[in-house]
Amino acid sequence: MAGTGRAPQGRVPLAVVVVDQAGRVSHWSTGARRLFGPDRQDAVGRPAADLLPVSGVLPEDGTEAAPAALGAYGTDDVTGPDPLGRSLMGHDLEESLGGRTSYPAAGRARLDTSAGPRDRIDVLWWAYPLVGPGPERLLVLAADARRLSGTGPDGSAGPEGVVGERIAPGFALHTDFPAADELARGLPEILPSMSVRESARIVAQVLELGYPVLEFSQHDRVPVTADWGVARRTERKARRAEAARAAAAGIPSPRSPLDDAEDLEYVAVRERLEFLNEVSGRIGSSLDLSRTIVEVSRAVVPRFTDVAGTYLREQVVAGEGFPDGPPDATTMWHRVAVEHTDEPGRWDDVVPVGESMPFPVHTPFFQCMTTGEPVLVPYISEEMGTAIAAQFEKRDIRPLINHRSMLVVPLKARNVVLGFMILLRHQERPLFNDMDRVTGAELAARAGLVLDNARMYTYQESVAETLQNSMLPHIEPHMPGCDVATRYLPGALLGRVGGDWFDSIKLPGARTALVVGDVMGHGLNSAAMMGQLRTAVQTMAALDLPPSQLLRNLCDLAQRLGEHYLATCLYAVYDPIVGELLLANAGHIPPVIVRAADGRSELLDLPTGAPIGVGGVPFETVCVPVAPGDRLVMCTDGLVEVRGEDIGVGLATLCESAAHPAASMDDACDTIIRSLAGRGGRKDDVALLMVRMSGIEPGDAAQWSLEPEPSEVSRARALVRRRLAEWGLSSIEYAAELVVSELVTNAVRHARRGRVQLRLVRSGTLLCEVEDTDHTLPTLRGAEPGDEFGRGLRVVARLAREWGASRTATGKTVWCELAVRPARG
Repeated sequence: MAGTGRAPQGRVPLAVVVVDQAGRVSHWSTGARRLFGPDRQDAVGRPAADLLPVSGVLPEDGTEAAPAALGAYGTDDVTGPDPLGRSLMGHDLEESLGGRTSYPAAGRARLDTSAGPRDRIDVLWWAYPLVGPGPERLLVLAADARRLSGTGPDGSAGPEGVVGERIAPGFALHTDFPAADELARGLPEILPSMSVRESARIVAQVLELGYPVLEFSQHDRVPVTADWGVARRTERKARRAEAARAAAAGIPSPRSPLDDAEDLEYVAVRERLEFLNEVSGRIGSSLDLSRTIVEVSRAVVPRFTDVAGTYLREQVVAGEGFPDGPPDATTMWHRVAVEHTDEPGRWDDVVPVGESMPFPVHTPFFQCMTTGEPVLVPYISEEMGTAIAAQFEKRDIRPLINHRSMLVVPLKARNVVLGFMILLRHQERPLFNDMDRVTGAELAARAGLVLDNARMYTYQESVAETLQNSMLPHIEPHMPGCDVATRYLPGALLGRVGGDWFDSIKLPGARTALVVGDVMGHGLNSAAMMGQLRTAVQTMAALDLPPSQLLRNLCDLAQRLGEHYLATCLYAVYDPIVGELLLANAGHIPPVIVRAADGRSELLDLPTGAPIGVGGVPFETVCVPVAPGDRLVMCTDGLVEVRGEDIGVGLATLCESAAHPAASMDDACDTIIRSLAGRGGRKDDVALLMVRMSGIEPGDAAQWSLEPEPSEVSRARALVRRRLAEWGLSSIEYAAELVVSELVTNAVRHARRGRVQLRLVRSGTLLCEVEDTDHTLPTLRGAEPGDEFGRGLRVVARLAREWGASRTATGKTVWCELAVRPARG
């Protein structure tokens, strides 16, 4: 049946009424007040039937009939000048308002207004049961029939005529509509919040599927199928009337095939709603992206489909944040899951999980990913399967898709396509239809939201982990005279960023500074404070300050930075030549020392001090003698502290686990973590630093005192040459002589008074140190071809593995390390 007429010209006022299960009004819009009269406060809570009394049926002579466009939804069996006037009586509206309808309904009725029976209004109405969380309700939309029919009270054409063969609330469409683009441009005039793009999508959906779409917002829509149209209701009314007459006569009324069909349709709709609710409950149980992907795939197989392949954009899988720009033919898609009911292994060779690939342009998959809309292919014939498979190189997918029904649904979040699912049904099952497309789209929308939540969580975790790792130092496992092992465990709280840190810093004289600290609080602010304090400790350690003085300076700095800069810190300096530890504590838990002689472990008794940032409390340096093989364990309170338990229990467990024999430093750290980290639901982050102090034998260190005279440079070279020969390091003799010559020359030239100290230490590498009384630190500088000076440090930097300089109490120390190559025999 073809229709003619005009597209909407302006806005069509709608009355919006929501009726609860008891038939009472729970919402009454401004449009309802204008159309029917009562104010909102007078309407809410009253029976809807009292507010909208049906005065009777419409005339059947066609004089005031609705146009043909307002007839059956998608039916061709209604004829005559007034199909609506004869089929939709006021009784249907009374049923709907009384809460006695389970189907979307539409009709035309004459109502008495608040002015009395003499002032009646002819309305077109649509009723939609709202099914979802909470009690069921009924949404009723109504409009003045005269304004929609294009006639005024006198029968003249009105300014807002709407004529078509299918009508959705507020607008109409033609079955042979030649101006779909014009309608798409006109919808935003009726619904101002709607974009032209969204309007075009709705128009295309109505024209393709043949049923209207009710838009609550840009994200929610309620479909009304063609089978729920007016003609079906006409037949149902006739059957009810016949059944009523038979019942009055005492004659049993048999059920007709149409009754059974309606029951089956109702059951099918209910099953789809139950399926969507069940899927929503099964997916999203975890914020883990991989687990969520598996849940989504398994939720639809085999109940909704026989095969489900899930593809995500590579940025989503890699946790790189939200994808930029729409997908195109170069976009890489990662196959993250394939669930199917076929024989095992059938899909693995052709479409293996984990593969990344782009999708060709002329395929349903590309259409889905670029439009963001589901694509339905009811049946893939041999010819169509060959055409699709021809787009893919080096693989033949025809056996997997031919003679099957296919539905491709997008996985979207915030109007961005994150991925898509390819759903296939075997030929033994019913083909995918339009309602399956709606169900699949709703399923994909829910799955897309869950995947986006998991993606955001994965991305945030990745950012937090990257931030935390960037702030933690790279600790060398071997330092002069000691071995170091560390562990860091992020907090169990969301965000995983904390303020715990550790560090090891090279100091002059083959010494090593060891630091463990804990900024109070969690999150990015604590991590930022930790980064500042850690940098400050490294800078102050280069000044070779005593531990107590370093903590004093750090506390003063924290007070200047702000009152919220509070932290605990334990700072120690290990001298492997002397065999001693210098320690100072600022409110931190004490360290554990494990004696190599008897394997006994104990907490070091240190003055606790106040946390960094408190101020007003002095710090003390304690000297602890150590022997080769002794181990020092430093950690933050997150390892030993459990809510509801005395911290002494955790410290005792730390001592016990630290004393366990271990094959390596890493094994020893793992033993401590296993013993302590799993107790009582740990939520704080943990920093652990363990040092095995092997010491440096006196024979592996040599020191000489030189006069600040140029003649001492040659003497220094001779001393180095002789000692390297004794150590069997003649292979690096030339490089060692050269760097020592340059360093001693600089010291002799710039030292104004006092002697120059030269030290060599053999400990995995050869450490060369020169100390003088000048406080000015040397720097690299450029030298022109004719310059006499400026090349010494460049030579040192080229030959040494690394070099540096630091101030001391009496001047400075310049040092460098040379890689040790055993002498050839």
